[in-house]
Amino acid sequence: MADPSSYRPRPGEIPDSPGVYRFRDEHRRVIYVGKAKSLRQRLANYFQDLANLHPRTRTMVTTAASVEWTVVSTEVEALQLEYSWIKEYDPRFNVKYRDDKSYPYLAVTMNEEFPRVQVMRGQKKKGVRYFGPYGHAWAIRDTVDLLLRVFPVRTCSAGVFKNAARTGRPCLLGYIGKCSAPCVGRITPDDHWDLADEFCDFMAGRTGTYLRRLERQMAEAAEDMEYERAARLRDDIGALKKAMEKSAVVLADATDADLIAVAEDELEAAVQIFHVRGGRVRGQRGWVTDKVEEITTGALVEHALQQLYGEESGDTVPKEVLVPALPDPVEPVQQWLTERRGSGVSLRIPQRGDKKALMETVQRNAQQALVLHKTKRASDLTTRSRALEEIAEALDLDSAPLRIECYDISHLQGDDVVASMVVFEDGLARKSEYRRFQIKGFEGQDDVRSMHEVITRRFRRYLAEKEKTGEWADGEGLTDGDRHANGVDGAGGGGAADDTAALTDGPALKDDDGRPKRFAYPPQLVVVDGGQPQVAAAQRALDELGIDDIAVCGLAKRLEEVWLPREDDPVVLPRTSEGLYLLQRVRDEAHRFAITYQRAKRAKRFRSSPLDDVPGLGETRKQALIKHFGSVKKLRSATIDQICEVPGIGRKTAETVAVALARATPAAPAVNTATGEIMDDDDGAPETTADAPGEPVSAGTPDERRGQER
Repeated sequence: MADPSSYRPRPGEIPDSPGVYRFRDEHRRVIYVGKAKSLRQRLANYFQDLANLHPRTRTMVTTAASVEWTVVSTEVEALQLEYSWIKEYDPRFNVKYRDDKSYPYLAVTMNEEFPRVQVMRGQKKKGVRYFGPYGHAWAIRDTVDLLLRVFPVRTCSAGVFKNAARTGRPCLLGYIGKCSAPCVGRITPDDHWDLADEFCDFMAGRTGTYLRRLERQMAEAAEDMEYERAARLRDDIGALKKAMEKSAVVLADATDADLIAVAEDELEAAVQIFHVRGGRVRGQRGWVTDKVEEITTGALVEHALQQLYGEESGDTVPKEVLVPALPDPVEPVQQWLTERRGSGVSLRIPQRGDKKALMETVQRNAQQALVLHKTKRASDLTTRSRALEEIAEALDLDSAPLRIECYDISHLQGDDVVASMVVFEDGLARKSEYRRFQIKGFEGQDDVRSMHEVITRRFRRYLAEKEKTGEWADGEGLTDGDRHANGVDGAGGGGAADDTAALTDGPALKDDDGRPKRFAYPPQLVVVDGGQPQVAAAQRALDELGIDDIAVCGLAKRLEEVWLPREDDPVVLPRTSEGLYLLQRVRDEAHRFAITYQRAKRAKRFRSSPLDDVPGLGETRKQALIKHFGSVKKLRSATIDQICEVPGIGRKTAETVAVALARATPAAPAVNTATGEIMDDDDGAPETTADAPGEPVSAGTPDERRGQER
């Protein structure tokens, strides 16, 4: 690694003007390209104390061996030069979007004497008009098949066209009226070119003109009693409308716009683009990138705009581009887009209405694309094996951790404190082994103490199951207190029981009914969501139980550092490490499972009722009672005979309900603090229970509550 001070420019060398800079490594390869409004201020940020730099930026400046720059006149020129150099040098530390598939386009070769309609992929060619991209090639063919009866443009290959011209016989499409047969001279080159131009106008969204013209011609044919011609025109109109239905109207004002959404995590980002023309979605594409530098959402949007419009010009750049965050500064990017189009381009964040609603749809697609990308990587056996080997090497384990358990604590401002345990085997989630815990040893918010309790309870159960299998030597075993220690608070959780028998090593690890025991299978690695304090608490719990053959680590969210017990410095895995990616997946899954349980537990407490404690009273009869009396308050004051009047409620059940309600303590009445008057509840108002007297169902807005959750 190079020391950045060894190639730092001398004071006063760097100009205070817009420009583009390049970092090169010891082999003179360009590893990073950037632009700046002030080269002096921007480059100075790279040569500060390494401890203050982001880990990714620190790696870049220590890999580099020199820096050079080029001064330009304006920020727009800097943007253009940055794009050119990124395309030319392909620097390893720059954001580079990659298509998650090769999207097909509907292309019209307007650069030929007889333009042809076809499906095209790959690099765009000059003189060819493109529409799309489409999700599937068959969608293009279906659309073209509907439009050919109205715009019979050539679709055949060059070989078929020449062979038809040589023989003087058109292909089948020429006989059935879906090709104007320019190969045999049925239409002149100029007329065929005009026909292809009309096809392009229709695909570009200018549909109203052709529909009105066909409807007028159909009416004229009907008046002249040319009914066969009128019927053909009617069918043509139906075909055009059917083709238009394939792309639903999403913006009522017939806007031409591109909508860009970004979904990202610490290491990767997914971009989704919807192309809207004439108010209809005409195409969609998606990119995924590795975040090899510290970058904001606005900067990700800027790079996406560069890749999307860097080779485009004219109408292919829409009048309006809607984004989730604006580049900083936005003016040079907007001016650059305007120059590419040749007229004004609006770059903004949608705030309300149809455009904001459509942006939310694009955002969901971006999120799904990121999840799908991660799932594809996770499902690759080779990738998973490499990830486990990297973890074993980084943590100095004797073997790859084939079973990993991860724990997370969740609460809302110290209330409803719960924990989760998720299990990954061979790098894949084992949802049938998930477990969830309620914190019982104390009340309040203390993540470290909670982690110690959870680890203790889980591995006490493991030791108890181990003792039952006869694996203990004479004189060893658990104390009576350990044998009666609390375990988890319920079955686990997150999915179907998939091949649970594969977890066992034989009958010794099964209950009498044949199901695998919950905690009989130990992990090779315990991961906790947190840093040094949580890791120390987990290790202390294992030490107190005498367990010394299970490794422990923690993954801290802030810088994705891996912490080990009794170590002052974290282990920093490379950002391209599959091992780090696997640890992140495990950590994120534990967090999701914990917060889902915590929210469900809190919601159940808020919805609790005295009727929940009545044995044998199901949900249907509870609803019938509330519907009949209007509230639990009125039901509490009813007699047994009155309760028996409710359909489905017998005398024995009515007596049980009356006893249960009599035992339940009603909430204290509200008091007007100004007058001292006791205020009765409304008859239809729900009553609070003794478990949560007067506690509100929610505190603050949904966004505020999410911010308070852990």
